[in-house]
Amino acid sequence: MTPFVVGHATHPLWSGALALVAAQLEAQLSERAGRGSAPPTLGWVYFTEAYAEAAERLLAALRQRWPGVAFVGTVGVGVCASGVEYFDEPGLVVMLASLPRDQFQVFSGTAGLRGAHSPAQRAATALVHADPSTPELPELLAELADRTETGYLFGGISASRRRQVQIADGVFEGGLSGVAFGADVHVVSRVTQGCTPLGPARRVTACDGSVVLALDGRPALPQLLLDLNLLGAGDARDALQPRALRAAVPRLRRTLVGLTEPPGPGHGAAHAARPERSLVAQRGSFGEEVRVRHLIGVDPGRQAFAIAEVVRPGMGLSFCERDATAARRDLVRMCTEVREEFESRAEAMDPATPAAKSAAGESAATAAAAGLRRAAEATAAPGMLGAVYVSCSGRGGPHFGGPSAELQIVRHALGDVPLVGFFAGGEIAHRQLYGYTGVLTVFCS
Repeated sequence: MTPFVVGHATHPLWSGALALVAAQLEAQLSERAGRGSAPPTLGWVYFTEAYAEAAERLLAALRQRWPGVAFVGTVGVGVCASGVEYFDEPGLVVMLASLPRDQFQVFSGTAGLRGAHSPAQRAATALVHADPSTPELPELLAELADRTETGYLFGGISASRRRQVQIADGVFEGGLSGVAFGADVHVVSRVTQGCTPLGPARRVTACDGSVVLALDGRPALPQLLLDLNLLGAGDARDALQPRALRAAVPRLRRTLVGLTEPPGPGHGAAHAARPERSLVAQRGSFGEEVRVRHLIGVDPGRQAFAIAEVVRPGMGLSFCERDATAARRDLVRMCTEVREEFESRAEAMDPATPAAKSAAGESAATAAAAGLRRAAEATAAPGMLGAVYVSCSGRGGPHFGGPSAELQIVRHALGDVPLVGFFAGGEIAHRQLYGYTGVLTVFCS
């Protein structure tokens, strides 16, 4: 398989943006056609809400330009390509790939995931787009994950203040859609968190729906106030008084909650495969098994608090807040891990590669410096065909220091790999729904 091709643009009119994108794509496709590359079969299309009302016309125009290509995508408050973001402005990104047609299938509410005629055609992984109003979305994601060989999903929730719309060989509103990939389409996927823990990892010992009643066997609300440094020794009653709680509201509004599943069997393959991972990872950041939820209220009468998810006894819980420094550090960590995996694969397949030579003779420091230099030169690691990056709508460039800063960090660390993505109302990875994260998935040759 050949590397994917990408085009991106902004324009007041969707048709103008598409014309600019098409010019970029056709130039790349023409060059590759001369080298005998196969025509594209699958396309990703992400657009900002400025073009959402024209989704049907946009899809029709894409089909007219590239007949026979199956398109999937959705709307976001922002979209991105390698090194660039279009956030809160008109924006369109399109990526085309030449994948074997028996190795992917587009699905939606009207065309569900089909069974396979052979083991090679079974769905191994799936890219998923979801409407934010979909009832019981976590359960639907878990059910879809169970229908894939690996149980691994990646993607995100549509995000628009206008029309929520999805593309899946048609235009849809509501439910799930996306594309499932066969076992011969290999991906490397990682999650980066954007929050910093504020206190120790605790365990839910009593709860009622989304209300946490007790942590580590003690009333939950005082534990929350203690971890936020709002509760001194011996003043629990004073801290729970209405006046004190009103004064604490600004601090509570900035506070989020990180959750993990209870330990033991029956809580998902991803959790069971990493029993050594704790709620709070090293360096004061979360691991990818943690999902972040909003704190939505306090109950002084029951000394409890409520969060935006139904909780169960035994769950791990830690209070946290968004942190730009930690988000930048973890983003670099994620991209470096992905790049190193590709370079190690290339080394294993070809012992004459520079990576193999460095492993045989160079010092670790020299090899690391060479890796950083290759990334700085924006050279994608061997075997990278293309990538999809889904980031939280609460992240984006400004959170990382300036316009397009997040995607520039990705490009610097990962190299100039063809990439598209969008800023979502929630991120999907493994079989779970995340928040305040970035999900990077790279396709392998």
